[in-house]
Parts: sequence; structure tokens; C-alpha cells
Amino acid sequence: QVQLVESGGGMVQPGGSLRLSCAASGSISSIYAMGWYRQAPGNQRELVAVITNDGGTNYADSVKGRFTISRNNAKNTVYLQMNSLKPEDTAVYYCNGSPPRTIWGQGTQVTVSS
Repeated sequence: QVQLVESGGGMVQPGGSLRLSCAASGSISSIYAMGWYRQAPGNQRELVAVITNDGGTNYADSVKGRFTISRNNAKNTVYLQMNSLKPEDTAVYYCNGSPPRTIWGQGTQVTVSS
């Protein structure tokens, strides 16, 4: 089963940027849609961005215009560029297929605070 390792999180001030990476232990080319999810304390995990193998993307309204998802199948990696970060973006971020196709990784913590 493919394992996923998320990285790139950290603490940033409101308005700042971060780039998250998700490295897969195996091929993701067979997974048509890959997504980034996030889970804030006390909340359910939510899907925030999706990218298909043909480059189609979709975003939650809360991140539209600020986040950009991309994928590199040759490197088995999915990225999430996050700009204009807000305190409400604070969460643990995960990647997986959309719908989820494998066990969840550990995620990477993103904290937006002044």
C-alpha cells in the first residue's frame, strides 16, 4: 500500500505563505484524483483542494484564490502552495486520494498566528 509523507508545515504570520509537499512511497499516477485535506482541532477532516491526472483542479470556497495544488507524477509528489494565509487556515494538513485511497500519513501542522 502506498505510504504518504507530508512536510513543509510551520508557523507563519497572517498574510504569509507556505508550500506543502506530499511524497508517496509508490506511484501515484494510477490515482486519478489527489487531494489535500485539513483537520483543525474539534473539527472533521475537510477536503480543501483536488487535482486530477489531466490537470483539473477544484478548491474549497474557503481557500479559492489563495491555494494552488499541483502534482508531479514522475516524482510521486503532490504540492500545495498556500498564500495569504489566515488564522482560520490553522490545521493539520494531509494528502490522499480523492476519495481517500490509502492509509493516512502523519500530516504536517500549519499554524497561522501573529
